[in-house]
Amino acid sequence: MREIEKGMEGMPHPIPRTVEEVFNDFKGRRSGLIKALTTDVDKFYQQCDPEKENLCLYGLPNETWEVNLPVEEVPPELPEPALGINFARDGMQEKDWLSLVAVHSDSWLLAVAFYFGARFGFGKNERKRLFQMINDLPTIFEVVTGNVKQLKDQSANHNGSSKSKSSAKSRQSEPQGKMVKMSPPSKDEDESGEEDEEDDEQGATCGACGDSYGTDEFWICCDICERWFHGKCVKITPAKAEHIKQYKCPSCSSKRARV
Repeated sequence: MREIEKGMEGMPHPIPRTVEEVFNDFKGRRSGLIKALTTDVDKFYQQCDPEKENLCLYGLPNETWEVNLPVEEVPPELPEPALGINFARDGMQEKDWLSLVAVHSDSWLLAVAFYFGARFGFGKNERKRLFQMINDLPTIFEVVTGNVKQLKDQSANHNGSSKSKSSAKSRQSEPQGKMVKMSPPSKDEDESGEEDEEDDEQGATCGACGDSYGTDEFWICCDICERWFHGKCVKITPAKAEHIKQYKCPSCSSKRARV
């Protein structure tokens, strides 16, 4: 019989035992944390009231998140995330505070993953495979700060594709027209920049979930921070995008509202 972990929200989660199961648990928690710090940032900000007691940000295996008090059990069943994240909220610039929470969240995710590895006796090769799978994903810090895009841009410049990169942001995306909200370029422009553009777009990652670019998905670029997002992650459809003159992602929109 499999062991069951009771999550912070009271719902049971199966305890992961294999490398693949631990990695899936990692991805689920990571997705929840990224949502809290990007698409759900307004809700997260409000819940981190400095007047409350020590609060922690938990990512859950079902891709949700929760701000809550630390568990009372000592020692805890799982490693605990950073304590008291709410106390620093009003004493720092918002972007610096979110970056700090992101760094601690990355550390916590690794702690939980390798706790499971130690608990179920992962050997050297299993630990190495688990770390390689985790390392292939951008960190939460990279997603929140936009460093993922900067790394992509550096790679694009190295390949001499800066010209095609700028045009990619104002085009209807490859053959299916998936990546933007504006009109496609002329046929000549499309043919001349096609190869370089493919190299650039394949390095793109979603600013909300951190997943890599796929040609079968609709993407949209924020005109403020210039990060790319899955349409489904920011609740924008291709039809809705056609009527948006300047798109602002949830994070940029919330920053302007609080200024």
